[in-house]
Formats: sequence, C-alpha cells, structure tokens
Amino acid sequence: MDGPTAAQAEDAFRLVYAEAFGEPPYNEGPDDVAAAFRRFRSQTRRTAFRATLARTEDGEPIGMAYGYPLGPKTGWWDQPTEPVPGDMRREDGRRTFGLMELAVRGPWRRQGVARRLHETLCDGIEAERVLLNVHPAGKAASAAYQEWGYRKVGEARPWQGADLHDVMLLDLR
Repeated sequence: MDGPTAAQAEDAFRLVYAEAFGEPPYNEGPDDVAAAFRRFRSQTRRTAFRATLARTEDGEPIGMAYGYPLGPKTGWWDQPTEPVPGDMRREDGRRTFGLMELAVRGPWRRQGVARRLHETLCDGIEAERVLLNVHPAGKAASAAYQEWGYRKVGEARPWQGADLHDVMLLDLR
C-alpha cells in the first residue's frame, strides 16, 4: 500500500497495533496507541511510505508492517546511546528504509505471517538497507530479525521515556 491507501485502512492498522503492543514487554495503553496513530497519519503522507496488511479470508486484520526511506535530516541516528560512525549515519532519502512497525496479532503468530509481511514490505524497495528498533525483551521479534539477517548496531531510546531498544540493520546489497 502507498500512504493514502494505508491511511484509508487506519482502523485495521490500529487494531493490530493496539493488540500486539498492548502486551508485555510493550504494555502500550490507549494514550500510546493514540500517539502512534498521530504519527501514522503524518508518516502516511511521506512520499515513499509503504505498508502491508495481512488479513484472514474473512477480511479480519491479523498483521501489519510499514515504513519509509529515511531522509538526510532524520533523527534516528541521534538516538543511540553510543555515537554512530559518520558513514553509518549518512542518509540521503534513498539509502535506508526505516521499518517503523511490524506486528502480528497473537493467534496468528509463529505461522510465518511476520516473515511474509516483511518480505512483502521490502520487495522492490531501492534502499541499501533496512533499519529498525526492537525491544530486547521481545525475544521472538529479536530472534526473527536475527534469523532474517539483521544485526545489532547499537542501542537507543527511540522516544523520551522509552525503554532501551536494540537498533538493528539489515544489508540488502
């Protein structure tokens, strides 16, 4: 999906997000979900925003993923707890695809849905790499990202008051 199409499906993205991130270790409540979807609305207006949504045969949303290329002024590289080498932090709007969210609702986990969402989202992007933050206590998510080829390049607090997250990078070249 492009941004306008994803924006029209906001309720489905919100359902998946609220359920998946309402669980430990995230424990996000209604205020957190509302904040995430204020960002979502802004993100869907970015030129190269991409999203994918998995549904059952009956149309029930079961998983989602979305992101966009990081621009030269991204703050992503300002968040790590340790300085990041200059070459790693160089962004030009094409080099790095930022994977903002990937989540699957509980009953559909461990069935390959997350992998298919990830593959679909990344298929055809022209970026050299994909960047994401993952909560280290989210053991299944961390393990999946490592299995898919991501490597940890640092730690960060993605927003004020956030738990420490692992910053992970997948080289696509």
